[in-house]
Amino acid sequence: MPPVPLEGHQTPINNSLGQEGSRGGSISMAVLIEFIVQRTYHELTVLAELLPRKTDMERKIEIYNFSTRTRQLFVRLLALVKWANSASKVDKSAHIMAFLDKQSMLFVETADMLARMSRETLVHARLPNFHIPAAVEVLTTGTYSRLPSCIRDRIVPPDPITLSEKKSTLQRLNQVIQHRLVTGNLMPQMRNLKIESGRVTFHVENEFEVSMTVMGDGPNIPWRLLDIDILVEDKETGDGKALVHSLQVNYIHQVLQARLVDHPNPLTEVYSFLHYFCQSLQLEVLYSQTLRLCKDRLDGYIHVDEYSPGRCLSISYWRELTSKDPKSELGYRLTLQVDSHDPARPLSVSHVPNLGKKESRLADRAIRSELLSMERLLVHTIYTRSKARLEELKLELQTLLPAVQCVVQGSPAVLMVPVVQPCLRAEQLLITVDTHTGMLQCHVPKYEAPLVNELESAINSDHSKIATLISELRFWITQRRCEKTLQHLPATPYERLPLLHYPDHPMSKLGRHRMFIRLHRHRTTILVVEMKEKENAPNEIDYTFYLAVVKQSSIEDDPHDDSIEAEIPKMYLKVLTLIEFHSFVTTHGPFTPVDDNDRPDAKRKLVWKGESQAKKAKNPAYFIPELAHVVALCDERIPFITLAQELTKRDIPHQGLQVEANATALVLKIVQMPPPAGFTHNSPLYLRLLKLLLSVSLRAHGNRGMNKLWIAEFVMYGSPLASQHPKEQGMRRPVYFSYDMLQAENISKTVDALLSDWAQIVHLYTLVDDLAEYFRIQKYNIASMVTVKSYSYSKLTLGYGPDRAATVTIQWNPSSKAFSLVFGGGGNCVSAHSVMREQLEGELNKQRNLVQLIHLLNDTYAPLVAISKLPTIPQLGVHNSRPQVPVQTFTVICEAVSIIRVAYLGLYCLEIRLRAGRLVAIRDAAYSRFDRTSVVNEFTPTQGLKSFLSKHVDETVMFRRRSQSEDDNPPSPVTLDSGECGVGTPGSTGGSTSGFLSGGRGPSSPARGGGSEGGLRFHPPLTPPSNPHTPASPHTTANISQTTQHQSFGSSPATTSSFNLASPPSLPPNINPSPSMLPHPSPGSGFLANSPSNPLHAPSPMPISSPGPSVPLGHSPAGSLMHTSHTDGSPFPSSQSMASPGASNWPGSPGVPRPSPRPGQSPHPALHSPTDSKTGGQRVLPQRSWAGAVPTLISHEALEILCTPSPHPQGLHGPTLAPLERFLGCVYMRRQLQRYIQSEDGLIPLTTEPGVVHFKAETLQCKVFLNPQHLESLHVKISPLPEHKDLWSLEELQILETFFETKAAAPPYKPNALSGFGRMLSVPQNVLKDFIQIIKLEMYPSIIQQQQLKWSVQWCLRIPPAATPIVPTGMAAILVCKQKILFFLQLTRNGSYSQVDQCSIVLPLVYDVSTNLIQPAEKRDTGPASAISSASMLLRRFLECTNIHAECSLFPAVRDLLANLTLPSEPPQQVVASSPVGVMMGQGGAMQSPASMLHSPIPGQYGGVTIGQPHQVMMPPQ
Repeated sequence: MPPVPLEGHQTPINNSLGQEGSRGGSISMAVLIEFIVQRTYHELTVLAELLPRKTDMERKIEIYNFSTRTRQLFVRLLALVKWANSASKVDKSAHIMAFLDKQSMLFVETADMLARMSRETLVHARLPNFHIPAAVEVLTTGTYSRLPSCIRDRIVPPDPITLSEKKSTLQRLNQVIQHRLVTGNLMPQMRNLKIESGRVTFHVENEFEVSMTVMGDGPNIPWRLLDIDILVEDKETGDGKALVHSLQVNYIHQVLQARLVDHPNPLTEVYSFLHYFCQSLQLEVLYSQTLRLCKDRLDGYIHVDEYSPGRCLSISYWRELTSKDPKSELGYRLTLQVDSHDPARPLSVSHVPNLGKKESRLADRAIRSELLSMERLLVHTIYTRSKARLEELKLELQTLLPAVQCVVQGSPAVLMVPVVQPCLRAEQLLITVDTHTGMLQCHVPKYEAPLVNELESAINSDHSKIATLISELRFWITQRRCEKTLQHLPATPYERLPLLHYPDHPMSKLGRHRMFIRLHRHRTTILVVEMKEKENAPNEIDYTFYLAVVKQSSIEDDPHDDSIEAEIPKMYLKVLTLIEFHSFVTTHGPFTPVDDNDRPDAKRKLVWKGESQAKKAKNPAYFIPELAHVVALCDERIPFITLAQELTKRDIPHQGLQVEANATALVLKIVQMPPPAGFTHNSPLYLRLLKLLLSVSLRAHGNRGMNKLWIAEFVMYGSPLASQHPKEQGMRRPVYFSYDMLQAENISKTVDALLSDWAQIVHLYTLVDDLAEYFRIQKYNIASMVTVKSYSYSKLTLGYGPDRAATVTIQWNPSSKAFSLVFGGGGNCVSAHSVMREQLEGELNKQRNLVQLIHLLNDTYAPLVAISKLPTIPQLGVHNSRPQVPVQTFTVICEAVSIIRVAYLGLYCLEIRLRAGRLVAIRDAAYSRFDRTSVVNEFTPTQGLKSFLSKHVDETVMFRRRSQSEDDNPPSPVTLDSGECGVGTPGSTGGSTSGFLSGGRGPSSPARGGGSEGGLRFHPPLTPPSNPHTPASPHTTANISQTTQHQSFGSSPATTSSFNLASPPSLPPNINPSPSMLPHPSPGSGFLANSPSNPLHAPSPMPISSPGPSVPLGHSPAGSLMHTSHTDGSPFPSSQSMASPGASNWPGSPGVPRPSPRPGQSPHPALHSPTDSKTGGQRVLPQRSWAGAVPTLISHEALEILCTPSPHPQGLHGPTLAPLERFLGCVYMRRQLQRYIQSEDGLIPLTTEPGVVHFKAETLQCKVFLNPQHLESLHVKISPLPEHKDLWSLEELQILETFFETKAAAPPYKPNALSGFGRMLSVPQNVLKDFIQIIKLEMYPSIIQQQQLKWSVQWCLRIPPAATPIVPTGMAAILVCKQKILFFLQLTRNGSYSQVDQCSIVLPLVYDVSTNLIQPAEKRDTGPASAISSASMLLRRFLECTNIHAECSLFPAVRDLLANLTLPSEPPQQVVASSPVGVMMGQGGAMQSPASMLHSPIPGQYGGVTIGQPHQVMMPPQ
């Protein structure tokens, strides 16, 4: 824009042109283009009009000229447009020139104006003389006294008179007015007056109010009107405005004042004048109200017959009645008029026809009140007329109906006629007058009676039909009362039904007024109610009841032959029989009578104690007690009659329907029950039962809101069994059965159910009678095994197990014709036998012997209770690729009474055989029962099962099995993928880590003893010995340090005995002590010495020493065999052909003879697999993987310990799982790890060792194995490759091992956690070192406290639910893609920083190996500030401010996050860590901890490691 001059707001003086005008005239480009277009369009239009008239050549010439001219014009325009693109500089110059010209012009004009002022204007300019005296007076005194006096005289009023002068003047004026009123002629209508303040005020009610005075005390001075107030109002149509305008009032005031000057009687003239005006105004108001009513609501009902202003107003009403009623020829009319004899009186009202004086005064009161209303006058008049008409009708009705008491009351007036007696107010016939038409109207409030219209017509015209119609209405109301009475009863009333009967049938003789009632439960029975009026009291009704038996029929059926029926829908009911009820007998039977006053035992009322009628009425008027009683009677007795007929049809003798004592109920008693199928009348067992049967009774029972039931009562005498139930102690034993009360056509089902229940009693009695014989014989001692808790003849409940807490209920199932069992109880025995209910039922129905069932229940109770403790809850995260698919933990399947299969995760399966002597045999059900070398397709063999079970073998079981030779001749050797190793070390055979000399074996735990490393020098045979539990190699010796270390889960004499290293316990007499047998710690103590170097090739069956007390477990001596009593495993191999530890290439293997370490030398406490620089010889023995298929005998107590949740043997924190679940979980995890290593590129599997997963990463090699002591946990031994020994420290390797044991392989066993651990090992060496440093912060939280970090960290192995949805929840939390690594960290706010609520956040971090950069993995969509965005900003600042090139930036960046990450809701804090960046960023909310998804849903499960600060725990999503 060009610059605007400072004088831009000034108006030019001489030049009115704009800036553009100074440039010689210009035009806008848009206007120019518009002109050119309009010109071209105009020329085209002209050509279009002119060319048709010219020749062809002329047309072409004109077109060519037009095109040439137009082309030149647009070429110029184009040139102008092109020039305009570069014309900005010219335009700016033009604006500058114009601005300079304007400034110059302003300067010139200013100089000219100043010169003109100095030469012309200022020459004659002069100042006036100042008025100094006036100014001095005003400034000094504040007033001005020099004004002319004429101003004061004309403007300032004179001083008023005083108050005393006013008062005396007004008092004198009041006396003058009073004197003139007394001496003058005053009309009576103006006696309401008031004199005060020198004036008199006359008040005429509802007309006017006038104030007058006199201007002096002379007798000839006229009255002076002061004020006139018209009191006539129209509150309905006036809208609150005055009826007379103020100008009209002034006019009346002037006219009336003029008349008062010379009038001889001025006061009379004032009243007459104003009274006439007010009456005319009242008539006008009433007329306008009438017109408004006719227009709005009452058009056609009222009419203005005559209106004379100021004289009269005549209105007619009830015009319809006038046209229809011949008696009202003159019509109904009211007239308002001025009294012709005395005009001074108010308006009068006259009525046609005439009203009485009292009614007339009532109607006139409406017009003389303050409210002037024509509608009110009409309402009062019509009310009076209506009441008069109803009184006339009342007299006429009382003449026609003498017994009817009619009443007229209410406003509007209503005539109430009670139609039936007793009668409710809502049932009365109400007759009123239509206020608009004058016609009579009828109504029954409670009903919409169809007779009302006909009755209304009769009342208005023909009164002869009134009596008949009222009688019909009485019957109609009675029918409605019948419906009301039956609305809560099982019956439905009908006025008519499609009945078929003969013309001379008694049904045709019934009266016209009747009701048909169909009973809901009895479709073939109809109750007919006939109604008649009493002769002496027509208002009361008599009822007669009939019972009709009908059947479904069609119109085409043969009426003479019931067997011939047409095949068309049966829409009719054929009446078979009709029975009349005696009214008195029906309602006064053996039960409570309908009327209490008729009871014979009722107390006589004293006559002088009168009772009101309302008190005597027991039921409401609409309720018919006789009908309800008869319906209830039929509904109750008909089922009994139908049932008795069915019993007679089946030849079951009975006593018929009877009334029980004291009239309490109806009963049907059966004399003798028929024997069920399979029994005869002469059967001794059946005869013994009949002797105990006292009676059989059938009763009906029904509650409100429920269907009626049959109750069958079997009364028995005593019982063959003594029961503990408190209700079964007497000799009278009632047995009750209930059945639904069905329709009559289905009554046979009820009898069938009764006979089935009787068969249930008979069949159960056969078992009970046999059991009672066993109870009576003392030698069987059945009472010590079972307790009879209840025997009710219909079912038997027995208590068994410890304290008889478990119960079994035996009863006969009529539908399946067999006995059924229901198990229950309290405590831990609930439904223990439910898994084999079908098998037990089959045994019972086959043998029919309760004693055998009792033995089976007691023998199988303990193992089933133990098995029931295994969890069956589905788990998530079991499948690697589908962690959201739930898999059931344990599935218990019962094959037979003694065979149970237990499946784990649908992958492993155990077969448990229940045997006598409190023993069970367990085998791997993955192998075929018939061929131990073949595997079942559905399951996978469980490696190490034999070794695990051997740790829990009972000594007594070993003695029993020595003579058996089922394992002497195994099948030929087969080549298998992997051998069975149950101890987690190479070649382990389920040996022990608790040495033979560490405390000796207790008297009842020879299976727990260990062997020595040295001794005999021969190889074990390749074929197994005769005993399946005889080890193929001797035991190993466990060092005492390990015994001491694991005392937390050992309680047997082998661990509770204390020994001195200087004084070892005595050795067996047949074994010479060797250095390897001394109680010194040995690196090889973690292995089973399956080699000839062990002197104890076979365990001795005799106890060696018993230094300690008896076993501490409280169950049985077999408790010393359980894994909770020792720190060692079983000495027996899980397979006879396992490899010896000598076959391992691990250092320190006991397979090669070597000297034992010095006394006092102890390996690392956390050492799980021995390592040494020396490597022994290798000796590989053939594996026997089908060893798990050989059953292993253990005691019930051992099975209880296997299946009962317990703490970890090593004291590791975590969920209390059963040892069996821990073992199977570790085997499952080991198998999943092996499969994962084969599919992972960064991990290379090495030589397969039995029971060991051996693989290597970039710089490390790992061996994963089960703990050799208890086989209930997985461990890893990590060592650097020989070429990378200098890259790793021992501390780093131990951190990884501990992390694996406490996090990756800890329960709950999730394979994706191992996948995450494996991926962590496959990353580059420098990245893995930083990972270890982060894990170290988690494993040792004291480091965080020492460095005063704000956040604690947890390493996520699996994706937690609170993480950003980048990867599905539950998958492995470490992803490696080319050069980028995605991992997840859980940050928890430390308790020391408590400025905000403690929160936990999950950060997904991405580390780029090639660029050495780390950043959070954020979503693409930008949302509000979050903790991830804050962490991203902090990491970006860290990388910008820190120069890290030689080392990995991962751990320093994470440590900076832990030190300086601040939420936006927190105040700024000082940077704690020595980081180059310390800014407050991000925002994190409280999140769920991923610990539940990482390891276990139970807090505190991570061993001895404290993980950060307390945080919320989230359960895995189900």
